[in-house]
Amino acid sequence: MAQKYGLLIDNYWCTGCHSCEVSCKNEHDYPIGQFGIKMLVMGPWELMEEGTWEHTYYPLITSYCDLCADRVAAGEIPACQLHCLASAIEYGPVEDLAAKMAERDRRTTLLIP
Repeated sequence: MAQKYGLLIDNYWCTGCHSCEVSCKNEHDYPIGQFGIKMLVMGPWELMEEGTWEHTYYPLITSYCDLCADRVAAGEIPACQLHCLASAIEYGPVEDLAAKMAERDRRTTLLIP
């Protein structure tokens, strides 16, 4: 069975800068409204402690994501990982990424197209 690859996103470090989204659109020349990775914005909302607010960003891959197959075949990393300003995205074999995710004590997401 072929090894499966995916993206590990450390949501603790993601700032919501949209660099992954923009680099993906540019790499694949997607039309307006189509994305390989899309930044979702949640909030702001007030937490139980009065005056404390939460504002969270979640990059999610869509069905258009091909993990930059052409770039990877050429020995490069996916555009979203390359351009992530916070270095919050990592590409690799799902088994390796799952092991890294288990070692972390903060919010991470393993995304597999």
